[in-house]
Amino acid sequence: MNKLIILTGPTAAGKTKLSIALAHAINGEIISADSMQVYRHMDIGSAKIHPEEMQGIKHHLVDILEPSEDFNIVLFQRYAKHAMAEIYEKGKIPILVGGTGFYIQSVLYDIDFCESDTNTALRAELEIIAEQKGTAYLHNMLKECDEKAAEEIHENNVKRVIRAIEFFRETGKKISEHNETERQKQSPYDARYFVLTDERQKLYENIDRRVDIMIENGLVKEVQKLLDMGCKRDFTSMQGLGYKEIISYLEGEITLDEAVYIIKRDTRHFAKRQLTWFRRERDVIWIEKNKFAYDEEKMLNYMLGAISGER
Repeated sequence: MNKLIILTGPTAAGKTKLSIALAHAINGEIISADSMQVYRHMDIGSAKIHPEEMQGIKHHLVDILEPSEDFNIVLFQRYAKHAMAEIYEKGKIPILVGGTGFYIQSVLYDIDFCESDTNTALRAELEIIAEQKGTAYLHNMLKECDEKAAEEIHENNVKRVIRAIEFFRETGKKISEHNETERQKQSPYDARYFVLTDERQKLYENIDRRVDIMIENGLVKEVQKLLDMGCKRDFTSMQGLGYKEIISYLEGEITLDEAVYIIKRDTRHFAKRQLTWFRRERDVIWIEKNKFAYDEEKMLNYMLGAISGER
């Protein structure tokens, strides 16, 4: 069985620095499990790692798409598996790093999404419904055919809502039940699944500080540049936290202070949802920073022990 290391956790927990130290220690390469860092020109709002921070460690799935291109879990799984094959070929260990739990799960359990692109008429019909009647109406359609999926998928995530309705219409089965079955699969890898986290208050303070730094570093200019390049607010890339709020500010719908407040609030909510997701995952090894007195070396040694099977 090939080794696979996962280092995840809520946003602003400090995954980047620890992942670099881990990659050096185990001869690994990093695969970004992040839905925004795949996009070029989107550096500040995605908290993208800088080349100098990589310390010579190769990072996969960073800066591979233009903001006009679509990105979803099916593409992520395909790209990640390709990167893993490349890493194994070199005799190295892949380390999946990022906070998108469903992305991680798709690789860890090799989930089959039964992706179907054949019924474009149905997709177009659902897209028109979303546009004309609103996302809440579309979400209610999902609730009627698959209540559990409606609970798991936010109504603003129109693409996933449409995919779930499509799945039901085409197969007669609920996508929530299909995904649950897939989750019960055993991983084909010798995996270690680490979740790095912190006390909630410290996590929230880090999130607020990070958003302030993004604004100082020029997030508004970054978003304006993307709009000048022809990016539209309905692009998948523009749906990311930080980007859609700044677009609302630039369009004159809200003030900058309101945009910053919403980004901070929604990022805190996102971190909370991430933690809920990780708590229900199997075989997770929690790295609670306060229990290691915030000593990165102690955290790294603990992880190395778990990887080698000593604990």
